[in-house]
Amino acid sequence: MTLVPTRALMSSARTAGRGLGAFNVIHLETATALVRAAEQAGQPVILQVSQNCVAYHGDLDPIARAMLSVAERSSAAVAVHLDHAEDVELVHRAVDLGFGSVMYDGSALDFADNVTQTRQATAYAHASGCFVEAELGRIGGKDGAHAPGVRTDPVEAREFVAETGVDALAVAVGSSHAMRERTAELDHDLIERLHSALSVPLVLHGSSGVADEQIVRAIRAGMTKINVSTQLNTHFTAAVREALHARPDVVDSRTYIARGADAVTVEAERMLRLFAFAPDITRHPQEDTAC
Repeated sequence: MTLVPTRALMSSARTAGRGLGAFNVIHLETATALVRAAEQAGQPVILQVSQNCVAYHGDLDPIARAMLSVAERSSAAVAVHLDHAEDVELVHRAVDLGFGSVMYDGSALDFADNVTQTRQATAYAHASGCFVEAELGRIGGKDGAHAPGVRTDPVEAREFVAETGVDALAVAVGSSHAMRERTAELDHDLIERLHSALSVPLVLHGSSGVADEQIVRAIRAGMTKINVSTQLNTHFTAAVREALHARPDVVDSRTYIARGADAVTVEAERMLRLFAFAPDITRHPQEDTAC
């Protein structure tokens, strides 16, 4: 395997009723840690970089080219995705660089403006064969479509997909971004209704705040792409803190950054297995590592 189109991974996962892990890259160390997890789990993975992370690096190109290079050299099936882009020009640049998918996030706009902007972003991406994810919800503070109490309406979602031509839809079903405790309660009945109403895969954002059993139920109800960031960052930072506490005299950053990357690999591998085997959770994930 190597760098593969997001479309192929999403189609395969949706058809099989499996969950597909989409994990946020913060820097090169997390990219390599996540690919290592996919290789060890024998599962595909989507590496994604957010607009916020691009701002942290000062430009898209350095982190994007690093992700693409890591994916191309992997023995696992790896796709590269732009996450939560509100800047249409950033979407265009990711498409031009060869990303397998992009997410244009117009969820803070009203329905009509979201449709218009998303349709334009989709047309540009589709001209290069790039898969497009969008988000539908209502204005709700920092979390936007994933603010507490906000839900995606299946009828509105069907209209949105038809008018924009997007390939996947991030839906508001009870999760919230940047949660540090896994206490979110998902609306599984709504997930089932959205799955029945739409012909495109569903995406769960804010999965770090969702317990394993809730994610498994969501996948069984029709969720396909499972986005995780904060949970992995938590494992990374905890491992770095532990390493520095054990060796307060260390000055070589590679020493403790490696511990953080190792922690990300362990947790990401666990989640990839969990998501892939959600349709048959009675079978232990270690019993089969087929993609």
